[in-house]
Amino acid sequence: MYMKKFLIACAVSLPLIANAQAQADTKPLRLALSMGLSAGGDTITTVSYTDGTRSNVSAGSGLVLSAGVDYRFNQYFSGQANIGYHARFTPEASNGDATFSRIPVELLGYYNINQQWRVGAGARFNRNVKLSGSGAGSQYNRSFNNSNGAILEAEYLFTPQWSLKARVVKEEFETTYSKQKFSGNHFGLIGSFYY
Repeated sequence: MYMKKFLIACAVSLPLIANAQAQADTKPLRLALSMGLSAGGDTITTVSYTDGTRSNVSAGSGLVLSAGVDYRFNQYFSGQANIGYHARFTPEASNGDATFSRIPVELLGYYNINQQWRVGAGARFNRNVKLSGSGAGSQYNRSFNNSNGAILEAEYLFTPQWSLKARVVKEEFETTYSKQKFSGNHFGLIGSFYY
């Protein structure tokens, strides 16, 4: 009974969803939601666990989340502005954990090669950069200066709404007090949804 109602609701809403997607295809201004993973950068610290295992906290590795806007100026050029969260988490343990995180603001310009491919470059402004820990990991707490970086990116759009990006980012992080520097250079794969 419930399955039948669910299928009827899906069948009725399908034309509405298709119409909304068709309208989204023609809009020059769209919202962008992204999620991905990155790898690279210098090791900032190594966390040791009570069972003898260790986990490296790298300046360029981790989870990447962002939200922003994408604007298509014309057939060939578009731009994107994003704000996000980029963090490398160590596995949580009974004796503590550590996280290297920052809030990146990104501004990118793209050249649209065709309907599926576009390449871009831009700037990345990292704010609220910190290494934080809990429990035994609290010994790793460090603050970092804000930093700027550069992005090169290629994006393949499977549909006008879904894409996969491959990117390289060049950036460096400096601790606030000891002025120790760490490369945050990394490679990333990011899935995006446009609406």
